[in-house]
Amino acid sequence: MIREVIVVEGRDDEAAVKRAVDAEVIITSGLGIEEKTIERIRYAQQKTGVIILTDPDFPGEKIRKIISERVPGCKHAYLPKKYSIKDNDVGVENATPEHIREALERVKTQGENRQLFTLEHMIDAGLVMGDSSRIRREKLGDHLGIGYANAKQFLKRLNHYSISLEEFQEALEWLERSGGQ
Repeated sequence: MIREVIVVEGRDDEAAVKRAVDAEVIITSGLGIEEKTIERIRYAQQKTGVIILTDPDFPGEKIRKIISERVPGCKHAYLPKKYSIKDNDVGVENATPEHIREALERVKTQGENRQLFTLEHMIDAGLVMGDSSRIRREKLGDHLGIGYANAKQFLKRLNHYSISLEEFQEALEWLERSGGQ
């Protein structure tokens, strides 16, 4: 049983999570998160903690941001997009129980948001500008467990989730070994 409450977008996501793990789940019902849902999430955060597991798409990231701003201290699990697509539909509900468990095992906790990484790190790693930078961020984000993001958001996540320089370097080496793109 996972101690924290897992926050997902919809009923199908809830069913997928419950197939993967024994956990309590709160459903946001999409972008129109009601105040009573925020209050339930806030209460769960105070009592047991919260893990946000939203779809790896724009609405999912928007929901994640809304909850994070309104309920500080939530943990984040990121499901790689490649594991959540079925018939051009992106969602947690499409992931296998194994992939959901992997995402939950790699949960990230918000840190102190230090400024260890800079734009220079991103440029040197080929994560900004260039034809393959988006693909490199996607693969590296999946490997580090911080999900895909544009360059600005990716830099923010590196610092926000207290990724170490060693973890970053190891991930870059893994990326190069796996073909670099």
